[in-house]
Amino acid sequence: MDAVSVCVAGGGSWGTALAHMLAARGHVVTLWLRNEEVAHAINTHRENPRYLPGVSLDKGVTATTDPAALHNDLLVLSVPCQQLRAWLRVYKKYFRHSLTVVNTAKGIETGSLAVCTTIAQEELDGFALRYAALSGPSFAKEVLRSLPTAVVLATHDEASGRHLREIFSGATFRCYSSTDVVGVEMGGALKNVMAIAAGLCDGLELELNSRAALLTRGLAEMSRIGVACGALERTFMGLSGLGDLILSCTGDLSRNRQVGLRLGRGESLEGTTKNLGMVAEGVKTAAAVHELTRRLRVDAPISAAVYHILYRGSCPREAAQSLMARTLRDE
Repeated sequence: MDAVSVCVAGGGSWGTALAHMLAARGHVVTLWLRNEEVAHAINTHRENPRYLPGVSLDKGVTATTDPAALHNDLLVLSVPCQQLRAWLRVYKKYFRHSLTVVNTAKGIETGSLAVCTTIAQEELDGFALRYAALSGPSFAKEVLRSLPTAVVLATHDEASGRHLREIFSGATFRCYSSTDVVGVEMGGALKNVMAIAAGLCDGLELELNSRAALLTRGLAEMSRIGVACGALERTFMGLSGLGDLILSCTGDLSRNRQVGLRLGRGESLEGTTKNLGMVAEGVKTAAAVHELTRRLRVDAPISAAVYHILYRGSCPREAAQSLMARTLRDE
C-alpha cells in the first residue's frame, strides 16, 4: 500500500521497535520521545542506547522531542498504561481534532481499574477519535530482527481495522483484526500477571508439570475475568490471550516473567524492579486485577496469589502449596 505518515509516541523498546518496523515498510515515521540524548543517538547512530543498545534502526526513523510531531493523523501510543492518563492530559493539546490512535500499552490502571481504551475515551472526549488496540505475542528485539511475528489489531469499526492492518502488516509482521477491543486489551493486561506467576514457578524450580498447569488454569482465569468485563470468551483463545500468555510465561525476554523468577529465587521486589531498569506492567496490574476481581466477585486464585506475594509479603512456596490445596472441583 502507499506510504503513510505515522508518529510513534514513546521511545521505549516497543515504541522503538514499532517505529523501525513501520519505517522498514516504507512509511514516513517520526519517533517522539522525551530524552534529547536518545533522540540524538537515534538520528546520528541509528541506535536507541537506553533500551536497545547495539541494535541498528531503519534509516527512515526520525527521532524528535518536539511535541509538534504529535500533530498527526495516525498516532501510535507506546506510553505505559499507568502513565497514559497523565500523558494524554499534558500532550493532547498537540493532537489533531480528528485522529486515529493505535495503543500498544498493556495494563489496567490502578484506582480507576480502566483499560487503555477507557482512559483514551475519557481523556480525549470531544476529539473525533478512531481507537485501535494492538496486542499479541511480540518481543521488541525479535521484531527488530525481522523474525516472523503475528499480532491482533482491535477496533470497533471493521473498515478501520482492515485499513490499519494493511499499514502494519509486512513480510515478517502479520496483523489479524478483531472488534473485541476490551477482550484484546484485557488479554494483554492479564497475561502480565500470569507471567509473574510463571516466573515464580520457575524460580521455585517447580518444573514443567507446574508450568503447564499454571498456563492452562491461568488462561481459564483470564477468560473469566475478561468475560465479566464484557469481553468475548473466544478472544482469549487468540493471539492477545493464549498467544501472548505462552510467550510471556516461557520467554526469557519477558520482563514480567523475570520479576517472578527473581522473587521465586528469594530477591526482594524493590531490588528486582531496580535491577530490571524497565517497566514491568504486571506489578501494578496485579493490584488492579485484585481489586477488580473483588468488585466483580470473580474467582481468580492465581491473580490473588501473585497480589499477596507482591504486596502482602506472602511466601511464594506457601502460596503455591495453597493453590494446590484448594477445594476440588470440575474443570
